[in-house]
Amino acid sequence: MQNGFILSRQKGSHRIYVKDKIRQVLPFHSGGILHPKIVKEIMENILK
Repeated sequence: MQNGFILSRQKGSHRIYVKDKIRQVLPFHSGGILHPKIVKEIMENILK
């Protein structure tokens, strides 16, 4: 993930990225497709 987000930690298959006070949790599965709601949430956080 780019745009200033830093990998904070990982718990199981979920990676937690942090930028300022914004926290974004992403499921990480090789070859998996992200759910459209997760993509929408990511875009909203990037544009903040």
